[in-house]
Amino acid sequence: MERPHYPRQYLVAPLQPEGFLPHHFRGVDEPNGIAVPDDPVRAAAAVSRRVLPRLRIALAAVRHNAAVQPEPPHRPPPPQVARVVTLTWYEDGALGTPFKSVPEDARTDLYVLGFQYHPHQAAFLLPAAYGEDGRDLRLRALVHQLAQKGIGVNLRHAPTPGIAATRPAVPVPTSPSVTAHRR
Repeated sequence: MERPHYPRQYLVAPLQPEGFLPHHFRGVDEPNGIAVPDDPVRAAAAVSRRVLPRLRIALAAVRHNAAVQPEPPHRPPPPQVARVVTLTWYEDGALGTPFKSVPEDARTDLYVLGFQYHPHQAAFLLPAAYGEDGRDLRLRALVHQLAQKGIGVNLRHAPTPGIAATRPAVPVPTSPSVTAHRR
């Protein structure tokens, strides 16, 4: 293509070869384009000296990637776990879980990371006083430690309290004249 603002020059750049998937190009140093003069002989010499060697190397790397990994890489699914701790964010900012739902070997990890057992609530709670950053650090550490023990962690929000029960509808007495008018 013509080089903008340079009337007697052209830009030459290699194009992406067809038949390859995007993940085949990952990690490959793609060759840059160059500016060449409008003289065909000098342009061909510059392309063969500066572009084609880098293009050959890049194309060989792309072909190698396609041979080694024809399909795009997919992350494996998480392992299935039999034991899970479900933590709940409560409206007051506390994070907790019922005591009975926590596996015994996970209770120490909860204690060590600042969760407090509240017997009147029968739950482990991480107080809101730790602040967002403190809770985030403790939560990450808990997930990491429990994952090493083969225990999964779920996060949930507390169910929102229901709207106050509405009063049952009370029939409005009507006068005989209104009733007769409606008929």
